[in-house]
Amino acid sequence: MEQVFRAASDELKNGNEMVVATVVKTSGSTPQKPGAKLLVRADGSGVGTLGGGCVEGDIWFAASQLLKDGGTAEMRDYELNEDLAAQDGLVCGGTMYFLLDPIREPQSEQDFSEEVISAYEGGAPVAVASLMTTPEGAGLTVGSKLLIRENGSIKGSLGTEKLDSNAVNSARNLMAMGKNDYVVDSSGAEYFVEAYTAPPTLVLAGGGHVSKAISNIASSLGFRIFVIDDREEFSNKDRFPEAEQTVVADYGSAFEQLPIGTNSFIVIATRGHRYDASATAAAMRTPASYVGLLGSKRKTILIFEELFSEGFTMEEAQSVRSPIGLNISARTPEEIALSIMAEIVGFRLGGDGGTLKLDQRLIDKAAEKASKKAAAAEPVGAD
Repeated sequence: MEQVFRAASDELKNGNEMVVATVVKTSGSTPQKPGAKLLVRADGSGVGTLGGGCVEGDIWFAASQLLKDGGTAEMRDYELNEDLAAQDGLVCGGTMYFLLDPIREPQSEQDFSEEVISAYEGGAPVAVASLMTTPEGAGLTVGSKLLIRENGSIKGSLGTEKLDSNAVNSARNLMAMGKNDYVVDSSGAEYFVEAYTAPPTLVLAGGGHVSKAISNIASSLGFRIFVIDDREEFSNKDRFPEAEQTVVADYGSAFEQLPIGTNSFIVIATRGHRYDASATAAAMRTPASYVGLLGSKRKTILIFEELFSEGFTMEEAQSVRSPIGLNISARTPEEIALSIMAEIVGFRLGGDGGTLKLDQRLIDKAAEKASKKAAAAEPVGAD
């Protein structure tokens, strides 16, 4: 999404019109989820993706027509039925809902884009609410936008003070991790709220083999990486070239030197029980949304005993993810790192860590349909 906002900012600076198409809601199986964007320029070129195939092609065409015809913002739904699946190989079976938003007022849109880009670059998080549907006779306009800042101040409007106030409340829970939500308001209006913040921050407490393997994976996932160790040979730029910063300090105080917020994730993987306990206690005092401790169940129990003796509550102790990672029977540092990052990504995006494997009833249904097709294709009177 960041590339779309940067491209939009460039177009606005040059006074060019464009359409930004956004996936705002989905049901069933779809190639993209809410928040996916495609910018279509007046010259027909674009930036971003809605999942490819006929879906993207049709929305791209509709966006180009809006530019040519001078149309206004609109919401469209797109059903991915079996005919489309056969035609385009998407093999999906759901419905996607899009906001097609022509941008023809450069100044106000430029302000929105610049604040979103600032949030991506480490500034205060922001959210943008876009009006999707309106009750009949309400006098509201689809595509109306409201920029919501972390401090509660706003720019623009969805059309009424009540709607704006409700959107601000909706945005508060989304800003920390840059999430989005489709809201059906009590008034009957519907709006889509997207929050934008800096890339997620990963803090590795301990510079051993597992942390090194985690750093490699996290870097490819777009995390900002920080490393802490009380030994310089385990916390330096040569060992962790992906890290934005390496800190050599005592685990009890090192977190104070780092930009840790709610969109931060801390992994405790030091060289011993005593250091793990100190690092875990210090990590729990930060605003990080996620603290995970590497180790066995026995070590976890011992460290929890120490945490309780230091005055941490049951609720605080239960917030620590330990033993850390998903159960994939990992053995090597690389496998362990994979299980840890899979858990962190799932935590951040709201996944449950379960398997995506088809239920047997769906496999049976596929076999039944294939059997019927084969029977129907047999020549009449064939032995």
